[in-house]
Amino acid sequence: MRIMTFNIRFENDQDGPNAWFYRRELIVKVIRRYLPDIFGVQEGRWNQLLYLQDHLPYHLNAIGRTVDSTCQYPTLFIRKDCLEVMEGGEFWLSKTPEVHRSKDWDSAFPRMISYVKVGFSHTPDFFWTAVTHLDHKGVKARYEQAKIIVSWIKKRIGEPLILMGDFNDGPTSPVHELLTGPETGLFDTWQLMGMKEDADSFTHHGFTGVPHDSRIDWILVTPHFKVLQAKILRDNFSGRYPSDHFPYMVDLLLSSHS
Repeated sequence: MRIMTFNIRFENDQDGPNAWFYRRELIVKVIRRYLPDIFGVQEGRWNQLLYLQDHLPYHLNAIGRTVDSTCQYPTLFIRKDCLEVMEGGEFWLSKTPEVHRSKDWDSAFPRMISYVKVGFSHTPDFFWTAVTHLDHKGVKARYEQAKIIVSWIKKRIGEPLILMGDFNDGPTSPVHELLTGPETGLFDTWQLMGMKEDADSFTHHGFTGVPHDSRIDWILVTPHFKVLQAKILRDNFSGRYPSDHFPYMVDLLLSSHS
């Protein structure tokens, strides 16, 4: 099973030659090239998400969503030919998760998590998968947002679960320590593969192809999954990059589904 997390960069006319209109086809090409079973995006405005749904063979998960053209949504896309959405939902990472666009602490923007319970066509197996995007400014907010996610995960302890997203923090951060701690049972797929934590692992590059900051895009899994491959995708098209982040992809084997 192939999983991808991809910050697609919100539609911003000030991006000039890197504006959404000029690179949306590149994002579609990358996804078609690797064909993940599930991919999760961050920063997607509603029209961007609809474009991806219209040009790819995936189901856009928006169960329970209040559609708002001003929002940047973390969103899951599920391949239609092999997986079935059993249930799903989303909520805001705030003190009032049910309140649309709510934010607290020092969060610069409202942040949310979107999730689905996914089944297979011909077996009783299932797993949870979730995508999120933590705040890029607020240090306290990121940690508090992560605590809310931990509370959601604890209700599903013992069940297979994948958490992906742009966490705006590195692998030595308190946020990473919390999300991969004993309360969640989650492990970092990059670390499970014994990959190096160096500049080649950084995932944000600002459309230059030269990564900086840290490895802020993660895919975390419960022990139900065996990681077969972990790869940062640096695909470009004559020097043009699909987004300002590299997508991160893993191949997984669910222990009860071979």
